[in-house]
Amino acid sequence: MRLLLIVLPPLFYAATKPLLIHSWRDGYACPLGQFPCGNLSVCLPQALHCNGAEDCDNGADEENCVDDSGWLQIVGDVLSARSSRMAVEDEDDACWLEQFPERCRCWGWAVDCTEQDLATVPWVSSNVTKMDLKKNEIHSLLDNQFARYRSLKKLFLQNNKIWLITPKAFAGLSQLKTLFLSHNRIAQLKPRMFEDLHRLEWLMLDNNRIAQIIPTMFAGLKSLYFLYLLNNSLAQIPNVSLCAEMPKLSWLELEGNRIRAVRRAIFQECHDFTVLILRRNKLKWIQDGTFSRLNRLVELDLSSNRLDQLPSSLFNGLAELQQLNISYNPLKEIFPSQFESLSQLRSLSLEGLEIPNIHNLTFQKLTNLSHIYFKKFQYCSYAPHVRSCKPNTDGISSFENLLANIILRVFVWVIACLTCFGNLFVICMRSFIVTENSQHTMAIKSLCCADGLMGIYLFVIGAFDLKYAGEYNKHAQGWMGSLQCQLVGSLAMLSSEVSVLLLTYMTLEKYFSIVFPFSHHQAGKKQTILVLAAIWLLGLSLSIIPLWCKDTFGNYYGRNGVCFPLQSELGERPSARGYSATIYLGLNLAAFMTIVFAYSGMFYSIHITASKTAERGVCSREVTIAKRFFFIVFTDALCWIPIFLLKLLSLLQLEIPGTVTSWVVIFILPINSALNPILYTITTASFQEKVKGCLQTKQLEQHESRKSFTLVTLQASSA
Repeated sequence: MRLLLIVLPPLFYAATKPLLIHSWRDGYACPLGQFPCGNLSVCLPQALHCNGAEDCDNGADEENCVDDSGWLQIVGDVLSARSSRMAVEDEDDACWLEQFPERCRCWGWAVDCTEQDLATVPWVSSNVTKMDLKKNEIHSLLDNQFARYRSLKKLFLQNNKIWLITPKAFAGLSQLKTLFLSHNRIAQLKPRMFEDLHRLEWLMLDNNRIAQIIPTMFAGLKSLYFLYLLNNSLAQIPNVSLCAEMPKLSWLELEGNRIRAVRRAIFQECHDFTVLILRRNKLKWIQDGTFSRLNRLVELDLSSNRLDQLPSSLFNGLAELQQLNISYNPLKEIFPSQFESLSQLRSLSLEGLEIPNIHNLTFQKLTNLSHIYFKKFQYCSYAPHVRSCKPNTDGISSFENLLANIILRVFVWVIACLTCFGNLFVICMRSFIVTENSQHTMAIKSLCCADGLMGIYLFVIGAFDLKYAGEYNKHAQGWMGSLQCQLVGSLAMLSSEVSVLLLTYMTLEKYFSIVFPFSHHQAGKKQTILVLAAIWLLGLSLSIIPLWCKDTFGNYYGRNGVCFPLQSELGERPSARGYSATIYLGLNLAAFMTIVFAYSGMFYSIHITASKTAERGVCSREVTIAKRFFFIVFTDALCWIPIFLLKLLSLLQLEIPGTVTSWVVIFILPINSALNPILYTITTASFQEKVKGCLQTKQLEQHESRKSFTLVTLQASSA
């Protein structure tokens, strides 16, 4: 929490600067993209540094992994230890105040009235140096209320209900250094309200309702280092320098406001700025040259705004900048020369950004960069000189492999074999065994062909995983944008959609033949061929449209390493998102519900018929049918419900780990493709009877053949 940190004068920054920019490059020289194991002459690839496992014998690859760029961490550690020591010392001191409320605690010249239900500021001895009044019921601060406390240095008024502060409320507090007014209901600050606070260093105004800043509001704050205005209602900053009244201002927190634009004049006189936080505003525009005078700035945070472009020279002049965060903005491009002036930069955050024009030159001149954060791990290949690049994986792929998980890498081949050979076996068996219902056989063969394509898709993914093993990150961008990825993705889409449509058609045919046995007209051979052709044509159209309309859909199939468009992203085009939602939450969901209701209707019809007959064994057959129907619906649900949920959560822009997507694509999506041959052919009684009949016929023929051979042999021997 920044609230716990204290901003020290620039002298402290100057003293600590050598520690902060200490380079990790002092060791053995390694090839580009590899880094030394400390002082050993052993080099490791970028992917193995800071990955949670010690790959160096001396463990150096897991050292200095914490991003402490800027002086945030060091200042916090130093002063938190110092303040805790001071607090312990104060606890042991006797109380030196003559007057203070009985329900409050006192030690030394400090009084603590935390959570005592005080409605007004209590009466305390005038020699008090620290007054802690947080978490009370104080509503207002009136003129000269603190005038008698000339020695007061720290005043804590956070977590009250203060809404009114009169212009002279802080009059006389010439020694005050720390003022906390956080978490109150302050909507307005009067001009020159703080003019007596010449020595104030900390001013905490976060989590109030302040809607406007005027320059005279901070008149008199000549020593202020730290101004905290987080989570207020500021919509704009005046077009004059904030530092005209606060010449020593070092740390400015403006996070969580409604600021829409920042002009050049605002920071022109802020020569001592070291930290500037503008995160979580509504910034759409920053004037070029706004930061040009901030030559001592160490940290700049512009993340989570609405910036769609940054002037190419926006960061010129930031000679000492160590940490820059522009994550989660709708930036359309980053210029190759955008960061070239930031020679001291150690940490660069670009999370949540699509960088279509990413280039090695963009980061080449950032020689001191030790930590970089991208939206996609594939971008790390453009910054091979940076020791720690995050993320290491998107959950699907990693630096080393197209499939990040070893289980996925093995089982992609297992499931591919089961899917392909299972469906091929059924096609062969159905071709050799003649059945009465040839139309149903055609549909089954067609279904096996569609499911077999899913196996081919998995084989291709497994093959490219082997091809890129150990160095996938070098080829990731090329693979996802390649024609092979587009084609294999469309193949998976064709397989899944044709399979869904065929299952729906077969289910409806079965439903009408069971529920309406006398009125239903069974489809003939020609009609069945036309329906099957229409289903394949529709599936082919659904899979090819995203390839055909690249301008509308973008890289529809190439958003991840497995080339399957299951997840929606913030940068995804609305047309692609709508198309994906129509297929998964429209067509496929409707098909699934149709199958569920059709099998429910069939079972109900069989149950009613069974209850009207006295035939023995009907109950056992009913149970068998119920089990069969249950497993058909259960496997469909097992496959499609996770996909429906994943797509819905993705459209709602909830963050879904890539690991979930990879398991869905490799394990869950092919479930139907692998099990359909078993459910619709191998386990059916009619198919088993046909197979038994064929085997018996074959055995009979072999028996007759052996008998004839024996007879001929006997005749020959007797002759």
